[in-house]
Amino acid sequence: MVELGNNILSEFKTASQSEWLEANGVGGYASSSVAGANTRRYHGLLVAATDPPLGRMVLLSKFEETLIIDGKSYEISSNQYPGNVHPAGFEFITRFRLDPFPVWTFAAGGIQIERSIFMVHGENTTVCQWNVINNPENRNVEIELKPLLAFRDHHHLRHIDTEFGRNYEIAENIVSTSPFRTMPTLYLAHNAGKIEEQGYWYRDFEYAIERERGFDFHEDLFQPFSIRFDLSDEAVVIASTEPKQIADANKYKIAELERRGFIIGRSGADDDFKAQLVLAADQFIVSRGGGKTVIAGYPWFSDWGRDTMIALNGLTLATNRPDVAKSILLEFSKHISEGMLPNRFPDAGDTPEYNTVDATLWFFEAIRAYAEKTADYELVRTQFYDKLIEIIDWHVRGTRYKIRVDTDGLLYAGETGVQLTWMDAKIGDWVVTPRTGKPVEIQALWYNALRILTDLAAKFGDKTRQTDYENMAAAAKKSFNEQFWNETDQCLFDVVNGDDSDASVRPNQIFAVSLPHTMLTSATARKVVEKVESELLTPFGLRSLSPKDARYVPVYTGSPHERDAAYHQGTVWGWLTGHFIDAYRKVHSKDARANECVKEIISGFRSHISQASAGQISEIFDAEPPHHPRGCAAQAWSVAELLRTF
Repeated sequence: MVELGNNILSEFKTASQSEWLEANGVGGYASSSVAGANTRRYHGLLVAATDPPLGRMVLLSKFEETLIIDGKSYEISSNQYPGNVHPAGFEFITRFRLDPFPVWTFAAGGIQIERSIFMVHGENTTVCQWNVINNPENRNVEIELKPLLAFRDHHHLRHIDTEFGRNYEIAENIVSTSPFRTMPTLYLAHNAGKIEEQGYWYRDFEYAIERERGFDFHEDLFQPFSIRFDLSDEAVVIASTEPKQIADANKYKIAELERRGFIIGRSGADDDFKAQLVLAADQFIVSRGGGKTVIAGYPWFSDWGRDTMIALNGLTLATNRPDVAKSILLEFSKHISEGMLPNRFPDAGDTPEYNTVDATLWFFEAIRAYAEKTADYELVRTQFYDKLIEIIDWHVRGTRYKIRVDTDGLLYAGETGVQLTWMDAKIGDWVVTPRTGKPVEIQALWYNALRILTDLAAKFGDKTRQTDYENMAAAAKKSFNEQFWNETDQCLFDVVNGDDSDASVRPNQIFAVSLPHTMLTSATARKVVEKVESELLTPFGLRSLSPKDARYVPVYTGSPHERDAAYHQGTVWGWLTGHFIDAYRKVHSKDARANECVKEIISGFRSHISQASAGQISEIFDAEPPHHPRGCAAQAWSVAELLRTF
């Protein structure tokens, strides 16, 4: 259980910087700050995936909540307006915990109440519950809720709109509203005793994180009615895109508790930190078509091929969910085109984007890991083997973006204006880290893929291809060792492009050690690990560029342009921790202290899981202490790589 105390809850600044997240397994989510004030445009109590897993819309932004105790009102909501926090309901919060859902304890007027929020798995449905837990003087307690509606794409903001429909239907224990015909209807099932029709705009909410990110940060929200409950019994609201029965609220809760308990039990997690990581991992696994995919990060990312293949091992295999891994691999295999896996499924439209060189190579590693975990080589033979062969064939003869095997056996990739590796920041026409040519990790992944396919060919009795792939791997290994060693810095070049060798000290070289099949000698591998450890290792992952480099940016902040320019120029990436640890274990396999050193490397994340987004691991961190968390508050491969490491 993750729990926050008064050191965070007592100040609006700290309470509003801590977030919570619920996800529904189809791409929708609910999220806000622990203080109750929305600080992102993406925050909302019901962000529905209207075209699962995408098409996400903020329908219900939040409730304004007022406790009425013996006729006296206590506003327990919080909002940031220009120059003012109103109401300051965070002052009544005495406790926040994930148990396993977000649960708040409020103390006001001599009583205590709890509010809990969870989503129903597989539905665009959020259940909110309020209970009195301590009322020693038996006071009369009511709660009034005022829903604030946004009805917009989660990337956008709502402003006062004369076209915003004020049409809603009130029936027994359910209210429905549909301000726009093109959007879903919002149903609010409830057990309130009183409903009052109103119709007000709340103006000028300020979203602090959007302001920090350099985006528009003001929003107006519409309040159509209020609903009032007698808290002598539990108050319940079920917000959904489908009509619901209020009597089903506890059934949903029991089912979700059992589902999450089963996931933890199946994983074999042996401490609270690992158990919470398992629940965090589950939030990224969502449905796409008839299969599964991975949301790369909440709140704004969609499902990305690269992120999915990198995260697959930790999210599914390390948590003993091979059935989910199988579904993901099968689903993505349907979208292979010209020997490439899609990099991204856009929020709008169904046409995937193929602008990546590494997602396809990570596909090989994901299949290898699946086969190793399950021994299901029959699935690999019947469903994947021919596709892997086809991928190699396309890479040999050339595919999109000049991706092709060069005469030296190494993989060339890139052309003007595109960013094909995971260091993919682009500002207008400026590719910040183009890395055109032969990036070091692409060669490591290419060699690993060739060796994986060699092993599969041998297993399936395909002797001719086994020999072909062995020869291709040997040629790549020879060329790599001839071209990539940087004698001056005693590490690997980041990119080789003809006679040009990029000596930037970046974490990409760690994959030449960490992957199952490596081209390096043990002595060379040790030097690479030592270089990365000395210049790039932090308590939250690896820096993306050495501090000794003139282009190094220590803090990831400012305008979108400034942040994109810093994204891979020093910023720390949590997911790289897993591959550094793999590499560290390899070169220190005979060191009795190795396991203790690994525990120390991971220790920072144990405290972080209670900080940025409670129960989750952030995407990135500042390059310099205190390594403030940045980017997505919940990132799939950050969580996955910790689980895989464990």
